[in-house]
Amino acid sequence: MSFEVVRCQLLHFGPHRTIKGRLTGAVRVRIRESLMGNLTEYDLDLPVKSDCGIVPHEQARTALLTHAAHQLNKLKARHTSHLPVAAE
Repeated sequence: MSFEVVRCQLLHFGPHRTIKGRLTGAVRVRIRESLMGNLTEYDLDLPVKSDCGIVPHEQARTALLTHAAHQLNKLKARHTSHLPVAAE
């Protein structure tokens, strides 16, 4: 079983409606997964947030992509655990 991130793209971001200093947005991730000989590629849209305040565009982008990477690391840790094998 393999799990690979092929591409990561920040779709949009902006200030949170009610929480001052928080940015929210969405990141689209392209994932390639191999399970039992089947290769699958799919897109996953992740909601992201950061409490970075008012910062330049590149710092905001980095903060939101970092949040997406953290979410993907948690997902990958759950996904790549070994499946139980039946006794033969």
